Amino acid sequence: MNASTSRPQSLGQTEINWDKLDKTKFYVVGAGLFTGVTVALYPVSVVKTRLQVASKDVAEKNAFSVVRGILKTDGIPGLYRGFGTVITGAIPARILFLTALETTKVAAFKMVEPFKFSEPTQAAIANGIGGMSASLCSQAVFVPIDVVSQKLMVQGYSGHAKYSGGLDVARKIIKSDGIRGLYRGFGLSVITYSPSSAVWWASYGSSQRVIWSLLGNRAEFKDATPSQLTIMSVQAFGGIIAGATASLITTPLDTIKTRLQVMGHEKRPSARGVVEKLIADDGWKGFYRGLGPRFFSMSAWGTSMILAYEYLKRLCAKDE
Repeated sequence: MNASTSRPQSLGQTEINWDKLDKTKFYVVGAGLFTGVTVALYPVSVVKTRLQVASKDVAEKNAFSVVRGILKTDGIPGLYRGFGTVITGAIPARILFLTALETTKVAAFKMVEPFKFSEPTQAAIANGIGGMSASLCSQAVFVPIDVVSQKLMVQGYSGHAKYSGGLDVARKIIKSDGIRGLYRGFGLSVITYSPSSAVWWASYGSSQRVIWSLLGNRAEFKDATPSQLTIMSVQAFGGIIAGATASLITTPLDTIKTRLQVMGHEKRPSARGVVEKLIADDGWKGFYRGLGPRFFSMSAWGTSMILAYEYLKRLCAKDE
């Protein structure tokens, strides 16, 4: 059973597999598309990071007050601190991620076919394996970018040090801790982002098929190929569901990871120390600091990314 035959025939085939893509066009156009999405959503990451690392006595207690504080002191550029570092590393990391995702997803679909699962279950397993594998492959690039960019995001805020740029951050980290300093929180990043990616892609793949199945039972879809607007609406709704699911499950680990990565060199807290301080300051709710911006970020980023990604695949599909 495959994705094209098990879905109601009238809905048509909305997926484009890896072997049907023009790879060169996919990477070149994709770099531009995802850069645009990053520009649009980057400020949400800055706000989320500041909320997660703020000390107990900082006045800003919600996303709106953080935004007001940034605009008051730094203007619009303050919402893009660390952006240059992120973009520099995001392109190779995204190439690694998408290549691993697509190739692993195809292999995973073949692996689960003999088990005769329902299509949503098969999609959840295959997409989840693909998402986790892609995240594992890309962490080698993502983690150093995370460490540097997050320090830039919070510089001068809540007692954090100031830097002259990404290279200055990297130089000081290497001087203090060596190369391993750039991989601070790597283990937590792996156990945060890999499950998060697995949950996101599993939720997206499964929810999309459930929605298509429901639409397939409606009279107006039984004998017609779905419009591009319908396809995009289903993909967008799947992205929202995936973002909500992943953010609720993984925010506590993300909060611990972020705090570990941005603490000053002289403090060097352990993960246990971060956990104890969070509980002492805010109780268990401290683990969900920045949940609102993270939920919005994962849903908005996920939905924008998946629409751009699916559009990119249609744009780069080889002529039959």
